[in-house]
Amino acid sequence: MEHIDFSLVDWSRAQFALTAMYHWLFVPLTLGLSFIVAFMETKYVRTGNPEWKRITKFWMTLFGINFAIGVATGIILEFEFGTNWSNYSWFVGDIFGAPLAIEGIMAFFMESTFIAIMFFGWNKVGKKFHLASTWLVAIGSNLSALWILVANAWMQNPVGMKFNPDTARNEMVNFWEVLFSPVAIDKFTHTILSGYVLASIFVIGISAWFLLKNREHVFAKKSIRLATIFGLISAVLIAITGDNSAKMVAKHQPMKFAAIENLYHGEANAPLTAIGMLQQSNEPAKHDFVFKIQIPGMLSFLAFNNTDAFVPGIYDLLNGNPEHNILSYKERCEKGKIAITSLGEYKTAKKSGNDSLAKAALIRFEENYPHFGYGYYADRDLTELVPNVPVNFYSFRIMVGLGFYFILFFAIILFFALKDKLQNKRFLLYTALWTIPLAYIAAELGWVVAEVGRQPWLIQDILPTIASVSQVTPASVQITFWLFFVIFTGLLIAEIKIMLTQIRKGPENAAEVTQNSQIN
Repeated sequence: MEHIDFSLVDWSRAQFALTAMYHWLFVPLTLGLSFIVAFMETKYVRTGNPEWKRITKFWMTLFGINFAIGVATGIILEFEFGTNWSNYSWFVGDIFGAPLAIEGIMAFFMESTFIAIMFFGWNKVGKKFHLASTWLVAIGSNLSALWILVANAWMQNPVGMKFNPDTARNEMVNFWEVLFSPVAIDKFTHTILSGYVLASIFVIGISAWFLLKNREHVFAKKSIRLATIFGLISAVLIAITGDNSAKMVAKHQPMKFAAIENLYHGEANAPLTAIGMLQQSNEPAKHDFVFKIQIPGMLSFLAFNNTDAFVPGIYDLLNGNPEHNILSYKERCEKGKIAITSLGEYKTAKKSGNDSLAKAALIRFEENYPHFGYGYYADRDLTELVPNVPVNFYSFRIMVGLGFYFILFFAIILFFALKDKLQNKRFLLYTALWTIPLAYIAAELGWVVAEVGRQPWLIQDILPTIASVSQVTPASVQITFWLFFVIFTGLLIAEIKIMLTQIRKGPENAAEVTQNSQIN
């Protein structure tokens, strides 16, 4: 890969990571808050209590602020596939583009159609029609996430496609296999549940602030009860989907799984490292433990529902393990190189009209295509195929630890909220307020594990990052990186300021809401 400018690859990765991480600061709150607002308005319509209308309109305003800025970062994110990753877009555009197109046509259309009614139709349409619009915005927001996450899941586990050697592109052959693959289902459910957890913590934390300031007690207590129930259910479900996701990673991305566990030598009855600290190492693929607390057999059970199952380690995948039918990466690189060479021979033979030679080359290509991406590393240091172990190891454990903390947090908050004693627990109220940033950290770390753990692949085993970038100058990517950094930071600061202003202002005056309800 002498023709690859690795500074271009690094800057392209950095720009996409920057955009994605900023975008994910806005998306989870949109996903969760949309449903929380819908539940609140449902309470208003069912009870006729104008206090629920006050509550709904307040949180709806915060949802609108966050939604608008999230859309801006999302549009830029999708454009980067064409500007920075054009080789990738060419190679799999027929597949990856389909979910994104559906997202734009169906889900985003649903959001944009009904969001105007949701915000400006309070006194212009009936209660039930307005409620339906609010629910359709919530459903549309989550449908947007569905199609994007299906596309991402396909990159982690490419299914439902066939490579066309004449066009050198992957083409979709089974849309439903792409949509309903187990990886896609787990990716979608786990990700949107993380948004529900974050939004619930956001509502609880802001409501706790009102209680700390001795303001809007009824508003805060009702908001906390609803958000806590929604959050507790979501937090329990996210633990279940997380377990399923781990099994999918063990099955389809064993190197990512080994990196997450800092597992170098595979073993049966493999222990799970619950807590550990890694030594610094000059070797890219070796990090010893300073200390560790392990649960015997749990890693094998987590991966394969069997404590006696063999879990391959990093060295098993790098060097091979014939006993467990694991090819070494060197063998896979050789097969991948054959696939790349055979593809070139096929196209040359087709062009010259030599059908027999083309047929033989095509057979060799198809036999070795599962290893296609490894061919790009045939003459490189194979440790480049090992993702960053410390980043994955620590990110995963912090994320999981916070997940269990959130379950405990919701349970304690709900206990005191139901007993109507929460306003007297100032330490707990402050804890709720400072749990908000922890929810954002957990959400971001989930994506760090998913994407850093996948490296160096853009499409698992088929297309590496180094073969996916656009042929542009590194300087142009650097300029846009810093431009986006300034813009996104400005947007984030603007959102925080607008949010804080709206929060300090508080919900509408109760008398005004009652009057508007009577008019409606």
